[in-house]
Amino acid sequence: MEESIKIIGVIVLGLVIVVILALIMAFPTMWLWNWLIPDIFGLVKIDFWQALGINLLTGLLFRQSIKFEND
Repeated sequence: MEESIKIIGVIVLGLVIVVILALIMAFPTMWLWNWLIPDIFGLVKIDFWQALGINLLTGLLFRQSIKFEND
């Protein structure tokens, strides 16, 4: 019983960390976009969810693949 409670606690802690990291990454993206891009390029302002989507998309597009080599 204690083992399953520990596992659930680790899962909940992991989800909380992911949400906090998403907030930390999405808000600066949103603020910088809304400060620079509409004035420079004439594009629209974005909201939090669009900034989060931009972060996720760039993470998928520009992530380097991990290569495992046998010694």
